[in-house]
Amino acid sequence: MSLTKDEVAKVAILARLRLAPDELETYTGQLNSIVEYVALLQSLDTTNVEPLAHGVEVRNVFRDDVRGESLSREAALSNAPKRNSDSFLVPAVLD
Repeated sequence: MSLTKDEVAKVAILARLRLAPDELETYTGQLNSIVEYVALLQSLDTTNVEPLAHGVEVRNVFRDDVRGESLSREAALSNAPKRNSDSFLVPAVLD
């Protein structure tokens, strides 16, 4: 299966792309190469291949959550550019 310039132009319109004639020619060739490669992959025998969710066997490497000491209010506010006695001061975002 190969794509024609008209089919690529239609897909470009659906994708809201404006393609110059030389771009249309380039993309038609590139998309045809991709379609040919997918067809090649479809011809492979995968009867004994199990489906995978990931190409590499991975495991969770995160540590368990452990409750610890939190910062004191003074330590948390110590580097704040603007603050009052017990909170950060930030610019208003609503009228």
